[in-house]
Amino acid sequence: MKSIKEQSIEAKIIKRVENNKVCFELVNFLFNDEELQELQEYANNVSIKRLGYNDHGPVHMRQVAGNAIKMLNILQRTGIKTSLETEEIGTFEDSMCAVILASLMHDIGMSITRQNHEDMSAILAQPIIDRALMHIFPDNVKKRTIIKALTTEAIVGHMSSKKINSVEAGIILIADGCDMTKGRARIPLSINKHPKVGDIHKYSANAIERIIISEGSRRPIRIDVEMSGDVGFFQVEEVLLTKIDSSPAKDFVELYAGVKGEDSKCYL
Repeated sequence: MKSIKEQSIEAKIIKRVENNKVCFELVNFLFNDEELQELQEYANNVSIKRLGYNDHGPVHMRQVAGNAIKMLNILQRTGIKTSLETEEIGTFEDSMCAVILASLMHDIGMSITRQNHEDMSAILAQPIIDRALMHIFPDNVKKRTIIKALTTEAIVGHMSSKKINSVEAGIILIADGCDMTKGRARIPLSINKHPKVGDIHKYSANAIERIIISEGSRRPIRIDVEMSGDVGFFQVEEVLLTKIDSSPAKDFVELYAGVKGEDSKCYL
């Protein structure tokens, strides 16, 4: 059974795509795919209980989807074209489909291993991508082929360890980096009582109170990070900023971070 948190994020995602019939149908198809749900939940079990990492499960992947959809919609409203649109090989709707698919499957490879989990995610995602796209575009092999390839690029590129070239994949990279609030670190911090290498990521994430994604004044997308303590700057600089720097969508983003009650630092 899905958690209340999962259901809440799903409702927000559905609201964001309700005016697009194709994307609305796609998210509902994926939210009801039993294999995808089981992979997301098992990936989280491996991440938290076996490896001691933070949330990489159904809540995280839905949160990334919500972030990515919001960012892509902002780009459209501000007149920025996706790579498929610029290359005149696909539509904004096609780009959104790829972003939705990649968001909801980018971490399922954590069910196998942490190392190179993005590659494992891409392998596990292929049959799910195929049946989802066959459901949405049964008579259009060209669309299915292009969206599948773009989805795979976004999945394998979400760790910023591989060079990616599309705006769509770049949005996934940033949307993933934006899910670093204290909720992701709460469970592993409560389970693991003894300090070990890598804990700084959990403690710094625990200092992130809120991340706000909105339209910017200098660039299309503005990201504001609110934190309870200075340790949160580690998460911003080592995780989020690293991902933005590696993203083909970097030029569309302005980034601010600061402790609540103090002036924010402008990074981009």
